[in-house]
Amino acid sequence: MSSHHLVVGGQRSGKSRHAERLAQRWLAADPAHRVTVVATAEAWDDEMRARIARHRVERLEGMDTVEAPRALCGALQAQAEPGRLIVVDCLTMWLTNWLMPAAGEPDPAAWRAERDALLALLPQLVSPVVFVSNEVGWGIVPLSREVRAFVDELGWLNQGVARCCSDVTLMVAGQPWTRPVVEET
Repeated sequence: MSSHHLVVGGQRSGKSRHAERLAQRWLAADPAHRVTVVATAEAWDDEMRARIARHRVERLEGMDTVEAPRALCGALQAQAEPGRLIVVDCLTMWLTNWLMPAAGEPDPAAWRAERDALLALLPQLVSPVVFVSNEVGWGIVPLSREVRAFVDELGWLNQGVARCCSDVTLMVAGQPWTRPVVEET
C-alpha cells in the first residue's frame, strides 16, 4: 500500500474490520512497519462507550491508538512518518463532532476550514492513510434540514477524500468491492 484508501459502506457492513485487515497486511509486509489508528468517536452515552470499548478490544496487537474527535489534521501530521500506516476510523464521526456536537453549537465555517485543510494535507502526507466512512446517501431524504445538510456534507467529504485516494472499497454485507479511483474527464 503506497497511497491512501477509502473504505465506505453502511452501518455494520464490515468497514472497520476491512480497514484492520488492510492494516494487518501492512504490518505483515515488513517488520519495521507500524500502524496508528486515529479514532474520532466521542462517548456521548453508554451505548457509544460500549462501541468504543469493543473497537479497542478488537483492534489488532501492534496498533497504536490516538483519539482525535475534531483535530484530525493535527493528528495525521503528528503521526505521519515513513513506514507508518494510519487508519482513520471514522470520517462520519469526525463530521458528526463538527456539525452535531454533543455540547455547544456547530461551527460550519470552522468545519469547512478543517475539511479543506485535510484535503490539502493528504497529497503531501508521507504515511498512507486508510479512511473509514459511512455511505449514508442511499436512503430516503431526511425530513430535517440539519440531517439533510449532514448527509450532503458527508457525501462531499467522501468525494473529496476519494479524489485523494488510489483505491476506494465499498463494503456490502461484509464483502469488499474495491476499485482504483478514476478521474473524471
